[in-house]
Amino acid sequence: MRTDSKSPFLELKALAALEHMRFSTRHRIEGTYSGRHQSRQRGGAGEFADYREYTDGEDLRRLDWKVMARTGKAYVRLFQDEKNLLCTLAIDASASMKFGSKTDADMTGSKLEYSQYLATALSHVICRGQDQVGLAIMTDQLQESLSPGSTPGHVAHIQELIEQIETVPETHMSGAMQDLFEQTKSRGVLMLLSDFLVDDLDELFAAVRLFRHRQSEVIILHLIHPDEERLPAGTAYRFEGLENEGSIDCSPAEIQSLYQQRFQAHSDSVRTLSLTNGCDYLRVSTAIPYLQTLGEFLVERTG
Repeated sequence: MRTDSKSPFLELKALAALEHMRFSTRHRIEGTYSGRHQSRQRGGAGEFADYREYTDGEDLRRLDWKVMARTGKAYVRLFQDEKNLLCTLAIDASASMKFGSKTDADMTGSKLEYSQYLATALSHVICRGQDQVGLAIMTDQLQESLSPGSTPGHVAHIQELIEQIETVPETHMSGAMQDLFEQTKSRGVLMLLSDFLVDDLDELFAAVRLFRHRQSEVIILHLIHPDEERLPAGTAYRFEGLENEGSIDCSPAEIQSLYQQRFQAHSDSVRTLSLTNGCDYLRVSTAIPYLQTLGEFLVERTG
């Protein structure tokens, strides 16, 4: 699919290696016809619409054996009661996402930059598969919200908004998630890209649970910078809070053990809240190239 996007985060040559891959949903969904995802409607007696190539793991009863005998290739039949995917990419724009950046003006190496590359690539992959993608940029409120669509102009607009994300020194995100839920009328897939360094973690997942009650699929992409997992070596540092928490001077050796315990406890809490609320969870290290993360994610979704 061609878009008019000129986003610096859209690396089309690199994404060409993933051309054969598609994003797949684990659950039944609702949407407009595209012929790839199962509808929540029952019966399966819709009007025949088209063929597409068979992929490993699909129900063999859907194969058209006459076409296979004639062409030597495996095709499945598509019907009008099959639906496409409505996917919303929700990106955390709180200031903690700047961690890892070179400077306040240069986000290179930050969690935010990583999420911009990953979300831009996801928007391309989803719409190339004839599905629809929307966007939510979240702090303590919805900074931006676009309903899912699939036209080249719509996708280019999403990628432009992702490029223009500016962070806000905020540590609450549950209100934005609640607002997004109220604006979202259809079941689909919500992908939440965040470091989850918020003060209202339980409230945030209470809002996420609303999407699950609606039977939407929720995927938690938990971004972690390697320097967050293990403090850098050195004799003395000044640690400054990115969300107006102040600063502290100390040696990493003085706090390393306690810090790692607390950071691991936080990471475990995010994973537990995700799984207990029926979400898929993926821990994403910014030390791993985003294309590798995306490729492994797509493979795992179709497994």
